[in-house]
Amino acid sequence: MDVARFKEFPLMGILRDVELEAIEPLVETAISSGLETIEITMNTKGASGLIRRAVEVSKKRLVIGAGTVLDMDSLQSALFSGATFIVTPVLIRDVMEYCLKNNIPVFPGALTPQEIYNAWTGGATMVKVFPAKFFGPEYFKEIKGPFNEIVLLACGGVTPQNLKSYFSSGASAVTFGASVFSREWLEKKDFESIGKRIKEYTQELRKVLLGA
Repeated sequence: MDVARFKEFPLMGILRDVELEAIEPLVETAISSGLETIEITMNTKGASGLIRRAVEVSKKRLVIGAGTVLDMDSLQSALFSGATFIVTPVLIRDVMEYCLKNNIPVFPGALTPQEIYNAWTGGATMVKVFPAKFFGPEYFKEIKGPFNEIVLLACGGVTPQNLKSYFSSGASAVTFGASVFSREWLEKKDFESIGKRIKEYTQELRKVLLGA
């Protein structure tokens, strides 16, 4: 992952519980809808194969990473499959240390001020504040008060309607997951609806980046 490039368009999609045959249309839908970065969670069945297929299909048009990395085994599996960044739900020391040693962008999850501080001082590329939806944008504003140097990624509950509020309150990046890659749409192979939903996020982000 080129972190500088991600910061220029700081939006990440989260794929969980998807089937292998859905990867190609999902990747093409994401790209055509303006998304640049996706993580595939390692607690999805066959996650390594999904990552490998996504990397193959995207041909570097999409940045592919691995999420829900909980231990060194899943980390190595993700990296071997072609993941270029790592996301964890909490701070996992050995995973963090390996990523730092090998210059792999890593986004550990945290929620409390102490957890956020520990993740950042531990070397996080960005600290994933999760689950953000229970605290909302105002929480980011409060955190940035004493920790103005910490770079925060909002995960959970970000919508096209509140996306601007998260950024104006101190988030440097945001994610979306099941609200876009919903089980219903995936089962119906309704990639058109998924694409329209992604565009709501990408278009709103462009407005925010332009200062609109």
